[in-house]
Amino acid sequence: MNFSRNDVIKAIGDGLLSFPVTDFAANGNFDAESYRKRLEWFVSHDISAVFVAGGTGEFFNLTLDEYREIVSLAVETVGGKLPVIASAGLSVGAGQAYARAAEQAGADGILLMPPYLTECPQEGLVEYARQICDSTSINVIYYNRGNGVLEADAVQQLADACPNLIGLKDGKGDIQLLNKIVKTVGDRLVYVGGVPTAEIFAEAYLSIGVNTYSSAVFNFVPEMAVTFYKALRQGDSATVKRITNEFFIPFVNLRDTRKGYAVSLVKAGAELIGKPAGPVRAPLEMPTPEERNALEKLIGIANNL
Repeated sequence: MNFSRNDVIKAIGDGLLSFPVTDFAANGNFDAESYRKRLEWFVSHDISAVFVAGGTGEFFNLTLDEYREIVSLAVETVGGKLPVIASAGLSVGAGQAYARAAEQAGADGILLMPPYLTECPQEGLVEYARQICDSTSINVIYYNRGNGVLEADAVQQLADACPNLIGLKDGKGDIQLLNKIVKTVGDRLVYVGGVPTAEIFAEAYLSIGVNTYSSAVFNFVPEMAVTFYKALRQGDSATVKRITNEFFIPFVNLRDTRKGYAVSLVKAGAELIGKPAGPVRAPLEMPTPEERNALEKLIGIANNL
């Protein structure tokens, strides 16, 4: 771990958060050299943290051995310039194994994903998260998404039980629920916007005190992503409206044509700008030629915003 807890909290709570795709070679294996170059390119921009092997990075499609290699390489490549956050989850046992691997690799924290498949009671979710938090000394950000959505009282219970829980990332887009959590738990945690294409929620997030969010489109339009974030934080509503209307709404419309495109379109976008990361792994699928053409046009628009 290269950063103190307070430094990580500060980085996560104020600044653009980047979520790189994971590079796969033609044979389907992890492509370490391509990934190294991607991370070097990422940290040359104005971002505050790097989340590796996250949702955009296909955490759910990686083996534990691949994960270890990815996190170790990320920590080495980022070289202490920014906090590196990896992912964990699936089951208590798997989540603990991922958390241990991240800690051993020198990561500054983990993003705790929802448990696998089954519907869960609130008490069970708190216990799932608590056991994983207790297995590591590094920082934990809980990802409130899918079948792992905690209500405000449960978030408070988890925060009270786990000193290393530093944040909550919203993946549901329920502003009422998030506002309840923010108002109930207060500044004990830092809050991150994390719905797919989070920029489309950015103004709503900001209105309840959630200052930052995960940017997947940073993978292929980084300058525009940074411009949008700075305009948002500076109160430049004209720029925010223009970029939202001309890029984000059409992108979200394209994304919503098929399940999984929140990841697949990002990989396609990386290839279109000359930074290919290989295809997504099953069960995801890459976009059609027609969809790639539509995305290419949007990239052209983004580069002129």
